[in-house]
Amino acid sequence: MVPTFGFIHIQFLLEGAIWTVILSVCAFLGGGLMGLLIALLRISPIPFVRRLAAWYIELVQGIPLLVLLFTGYFGLPAIGVPVSPLLAATISMTVWVGAYLGEFWRGSLEAVPKAQWEAAECLALTRWQRMFKVIVPQAVRNATPGTVGFMVQIIKNTSLASAVSFVDLTRAGQLINNSTFQPFVTFVAVAIIYFLLCFPLSVLSRRLERRMARGMAKA
Repeated sequence: MVPTFGFIHIQFLLEGAIWTVILSVCAFLGGGLMGLLIALLRISPIPFVRRLAAWYIELVQGIPLLVLLFTGYFGLPAIGVPVSPLLAATISMTVWVGAYLGEFWRGSLEAVPKAQWEAAECLALTRWQRMFKVIVPQAVRNATPGTVGFMVQIIKNTSLASAVSFVDLTRAGQLINNSTFQPFVTFVAVAIIYFLLCFPLSVLSRRLERRMARGMAKA
């Protein structure tokens, strides 16, 4: 007898949603650190360093995330580095997030008015002091709305990790559908949970954008 979609399946989907959140947080933290490094390298005074960072961004953005996931999950064990599905997905998504956030944050750094850069130089600060005490704090304000919005893309793209046997929300839905043969009910439930995860971030991003626009108008 085929089981009917019920409470136990909803519980399993919620467990998958927890792992989706865990993977999203890991990818954002790891990708955020890499993105900050890439952004700083993109505005380096050394031409070769700038080109190297640009090549990394072009390479990663030119490869589908699914291919990166397959590379991490199947490629690392092939060279003797055993990885779990969670670790493979985290590494692959960190590389992907780092490329996109790096380019986005570079734009935020360069959007800081030139007068601020010149004023920091007049204070006789070192380059790193100018960057982290004057420029980065102002760039963070500009980058926050877009960064929060990009977190929605991170959550939705974690669904691709199901292709490497990571039991996230999407994979949980697939497993439930394989046992209940009720795809409509199952994936409507999956879609609702994704919406509940992403909608608050979308609202927060829009509010931050409006607040920043009001602040710029007052300035």
